[in-house]
Amino acid sequence: MSAELLRFEEAHLRVQQAAAERARFQPPTEQAPLGEALGRVLAAPIVADEDQPPFARSTRDGFACRADEANRRAWLPIEGATHAGQQPGGPLPIGAAWEIMTGAPIPAGADAVAMVEHVERGGESVRLAEGRHLQAGENIVPRGAQAHSGETLLRSGARLGPAQIALAAACGCSTLAVYARPRVAILTTGDELVPVDATPGPGQIRNSNAPMLAALVAQAGGAPWVLPVAADAAEALDAALQQAAVADMLLISGGVSAGKFDLVEPALARRGARFHFTGVKMQPGKPLVFGELPSSTGDRSPLPFFGLPGNPVSSAATFLLFGATMLAAVAGAEPYEPQFAMAQLAGDVSGKPGLTRFLPARWQPNAHGGEPPTVVPVPWQGSGDQAAFARANCFLVVPEETPGLKAGMIARILIFQG
Repeated sequence: MSAELLRFEEAHLRVQQAAAERARFQPPTEQAPLGEALGRVLAAPIVADEDQPPFARSTRDGFACRADEANRRAWLPIEGATHAGQQPGGPLPIGAAWEIMTGAPIPAGADAVAMVEHVERGGESVRLAEGRHLQAGENIVPRGAQAHSGETLLRSGARLGPAQIALAAACGCSTLAVYARPRVAILTTGDELVPVDATPGPGQIRNSNAPMLAALVAQAGGAPWVLPVAADAAEALDAALQQAAVADMLLISGGVSAGKFDLVEPALARRGARFHFTGVKMQPGKPLVFGELPSSTGDRSPLPFFGLPGNPVSSAATFLLFGATMLAAVAGAEPYEPQFAMAQLAGDVSGKPGLTRFLPARWQPNAHGGEPPTVVPVPWQGSGDQAAFARANCFLVVPEETPGLKAGMIARILIFQG
């Protein structure tokens, strides 16, 4: 196992390349009722079952008319009325108007809709108000303007959010073909760990990484499988890795540094692991390990794994920066990239030559419109500071080659919440 430390950008590229290779293996599919499809990954495209909209419709309450007639400001008698849900009315007589509601079908012969607030009404006639001008096609969505029957509207691999579910409903999809959620084994290691509901003794801590990683996995579309804590012993790790072999992805928290009881890399090597890298020039997360384990049965794709540092902020940062990218590929989803943005720094921040730093911070929209959001570093006591992490909603990125960042500078942030 090489002790080479990669630059963050090189490590990120290697994970991207491995994810692209893994994406060739499609997960099994299943049917999900539309009401249970939120967050799932589409396994078959959504196709328009008819033109959208299926008829020319009005986008405003007003009066359907011919634009050239309305622009003469002559009084146009109201020859009918149509509201949403009714059959199209008309045809519209020459020199007339048709009262119409938002969403209603346009009567044959009309080519525009004058908004109700843009006309004068006199009895059963209307005319365009002084200073108003109407263009042909104004306030009308033509038939098929959004989509044509048979057109693919959403490709396989798309993650289903509220907008995608609305689109599926509009196409009459009461169930959707989705990929099965990948089973992500979460293995925490260390003799110091006790269950969440236990009272830690001297030198012990509660196992907070397992529920945190399970939440991150679920948020990213995986099915978390939390394994029993593995003791700091070769036999315990070998048994745990054997149990995890049936998973679709493996996250190991702790035991990947260079100490006497950091036994994870040797255990992975005993199972024939192929290591893509065993360290990254970043803080937190420097000891990160990434690789693949061979299939235990020979009929499955290799098992991607990440050896995450044991400190909680390190585990979270490395999953968000690397693990989520691989999980998207395992899930059959479209390629995923960490959610970086730019923000204006509200205070000075020191750098650390040779390491890209990811510091807990809070971003918020700027009160002055058109200006970038602001970001404020959260005071913290290192990568074990869970309270600081809980107060943050992003990581502030301090580049490797930068001695520090000054207040007022535009800096990159990794958004993970809010």
